[in-house]
Amino acid sequence: MQPIQPLPHRRPDIRYLLFCGALLMAPSAFGVNWVMLQGTEPDTAPAIKPFGFIGIDYQSTAGSTIPAGPWKNQPLIMNEIGPQFEDSDAVQVSHLRLGLRGRLLDGKLNYWVSPLAGYNPISSQGTPNVKFTEVSLTFNLIPHARVRVGQFMYAGSEEGLTPVVQRDYINVSQVSQQITNETYFDSDGAPMNDANDPTGPTSGWRDTGIQLFDSFKTGDWEHTYALMAGTGTGLAIYNGMGTGRPDWHLYWSSEWVFGGMGHTREGWKLTGWYQDGNREIRVGTAQREETFDRTRYGIGTTFRKGPWRAEAEWIGAEGMIYNGTDSMAIPGSIGKMGNKTVIASYNVLPDDEADGWYLDGGYSFLDKWEARIRYDRLNRGTASAEAERRFDTLTLGLTWRVHKQVRVMVDYQFRDVDAPRLASNDLPNQILEEVDDLLAARVWITF
Repeated sequence: MQPIQPLPHRRPDIRYLLFCGALLMAPSAFGVNWVMLQGTEPDTAPAIKPFGFIGIDYQSTAGSTIPAGPWKNQPLIMNEIGPQFEDSDAVQVSHLRLGLRGRLLDGKLNYWVSPLAGYNPISSQGTPNVKFTEVSLTFNLIPHARVRVGQFMYAGSEEGLTPVVQRDYINVSQVSQQITNETYFDSDGAPMNDANDPTGPTSGWRDTGIQLFDSFKTGDWEHTYALMAGTGTGLAIYNGMGTGRPDWHLYWSSEWVFGGMGHTREGWKLTGWYQDGNREIRVGTAQREETFDRTRYGIGTTFRKGPWRAEAEWIGAEGMIYNGTDSMAIPGSIGKMGNKTVIASYNVLPDDEADGWYLDGGYSFLDKWEARIRYDRLNRGTASAEAERRFDTLTLGLTWRVHKQVRVMVDYQFRDVDAPRLASNDLPNQILEEVDDLLAARVWITF
């Protein structure tokens, strides 16, 4: 099959973005209280409720290669389709989920058990290739203080907290992908003879621990809080139990509810969240094990009314900053640095900073169609000119809701990456100039 060639690479124009801001759309993922919907069951819920979905993807880039440096003419990782990074053009089953939820003991106890398979950073990383992501119990015994224990999505970034099948884009923003969706490493990647592969699956915006949460109303407003002590290991079943010091997750949202309920509720929501914990990692040429703080925080807002919706979020990060790969090569690739053989690796900046944001909106029309637009920026490794990278992405999308259980999505991403404090002819910018645009399509089938 011949790949569909993306449009020529170009830098997104902010004036074009502002003009396209009029093309807003209304999906089901906004004005929704995900903390309550995922942690509790309604009074009418049965004791056993099976559910599931499947996602089938097609993604393609022009397949540009690394133009210079030790890995010259080898594949550039951002132009290869993950999670395998073996081709620039791929069709794959990205998500296959089956699960059980239910309400027991007259509502005093809720449960959720759900494994995930498919070609995604969770189930494809390590063995087995099917991972349990949600394994939790919620105890509804104390007024205004529900208790959830186990492994589940923590309350944090709106984009991360939204279930994958309810997201409005095929790929999340760069700040969510690289900064809040944690990938686990045991080294900073300094050695030149090791690929420094992840030690387990990505967190998928999940942690394992105990969460105190609930919501309450004051007039037309609904307020929700969550306080969680987690292990800081994401899917602890596969990633181990961490340093022993808990990760703390704090969350608050206040929403002016216009009407509706569940996944179709309309409203204007304000959110704020904070996470803090420790990570142990080997650093430097000596690869001594040290402990570093990992802190993430953000503020955001969502709006949904009739056919219109909009969302914005800003995220800050300190410590344990994901830093891409050597020369953007595929980890494990063999390169030549003079007469020396080197191996490309994943890298981490354990004591650096990053921040990012996204603006997102859309408009629904003709009952089953949705037009979408999102602009996101990630400023990564901002503590030094040498390490800093800036990712700007403009995503245009269209969704067709074929049936209640079938949804078709098409996204086109205009991607621009640079090292803003380095000269344009420096090696990093020569390589980053070759990052291609990305075409993506997905079919969701729920059951």
